[in-house]
Amino acid sequence: MLTTTEEPTATGPAATARRPRIRAGRHLHGGRVTYAVLTVFTLGSLFPLVWTAIAASRSNSRLAQTPPPFWFGGNLFKNLQIAWTDANMGTALLNTTVVAGTIAAGTVMFSTLAGFAFAKLRFRFKNLLMVLVIGTMMVPPQLSVVPLYMLIAELSWTDRLQSVILPTLVSAFGVFFMRQYLSEALPSEVIEAARVDGASSWRVVWHVVFPAARPAMAVLGMLTFVMAWNDFFWPIIALTQNGSPTVQVALTGLGRGYIPDQSVIMAGALLGTLPLLVAFVVFGRQIVGGIMQGAVKG
Repeated sequence: MLTTTEEPTATGPAATARRPRIRAGRHLHGGRVTYAVLTVFTLGSLFPLVWTAIAASRSNSRLAQTPPPFWFGGNLFKNLQIAWTDANMGTALLNTTVVAGTIAAGTVMFSTLAGFAFAKLRFRFKNLLMVLVIGTMMVPPQLSVVPLYMLIAELSWTDRLQSVILPTLVSAFGVFFMRQYLSEALPSEVIEAARVDGASSWRVVWHVVFPAARPAMAVLGMLTFVMAWNDFFWPIIALTQNGSPTVQVALTGLGRGYIPDQSVIMAGALLGTLPLLVAFVVFGRQIVGGIMQGAVKG
C-alpha cells in the first residue's frame, strides 16, 4: 500500500527568519534596467527644452550652419531682451496668466458641479444629456469657428480677453472626467447622511463633494491650465498682437520678416515656457500629493 507523506512545514523562529519580511511603508526600489529606462525617457523629455535654450543663446547665422550647435553661446540675454521687447512679452504673459487661470478655475468649478449632478443626482433624461455632452467631444473645433466668431463680433468682444475665456470656460472632457471620478470616490451614503443632518444642497457640495473631489480637481486644473496656456488656434483668430495678445499670439510677431531670426523666436518660446516650469516646480508637490491622496484607500 502506497502512502504519501508530506514534509512537515517548518514553524517557529527559524522559519520566520528564512521568510522574506515585508515591512509596511517600505520604499520599493527598481533595478538597474528600470533606472536606465527612466533616464532615457527623462533625457528625451528634456532635450526639446535644452535645445530651445541652446538655440536662444546663439546667433541666427550659427543656427543655419551644419552641424548645428550643441552647446550654449553668449547671446542668450541679448536675444531674450529682443524677444521681450518685440513681442510685448510682459503684457502677453499677464494676459495669458489671466486667461489660463480663469479658464482653469471655471472649468474645475463647473465640471465638478456638473459631474456631481450626473454621478449622484436623479433627474429626467440624465443619461441622454450625458450622451450629448460626450457627443460634443466628437465635433471638430474648426466647425464652430465661424459661428463663434460671428457671435463674438456681434457682442463687440473681438480682441478682448473675454472672447477667449468664455467659450472655453467649461469642457465636456472635464464634466466626463469628474463624473467618472465622483461615481467611485464619493459614496452615496455620505450624501444621504449629510441630508439627514439637515445640510442644504450647496452645503453638501461645499463640505462633502469638493473635499472628496479635490485630487481630481487638482489634476483637471493642471491639465486645463496647460492646455489654455498653449492654446493657439482660437486666440490667433479672436486676438491681435497689438491689442490684448496671449503668449502664443505674441510669438507670431517674432517670425515676420524676409529672414526670420530663429534665435529670437527660440528666445521668445523660452520666455513663454518658463512660467509653466516655475508653476510645476512650486506646485508640483501639492499636485502629486493630491493625486496620491485620491489613489490611496484606507
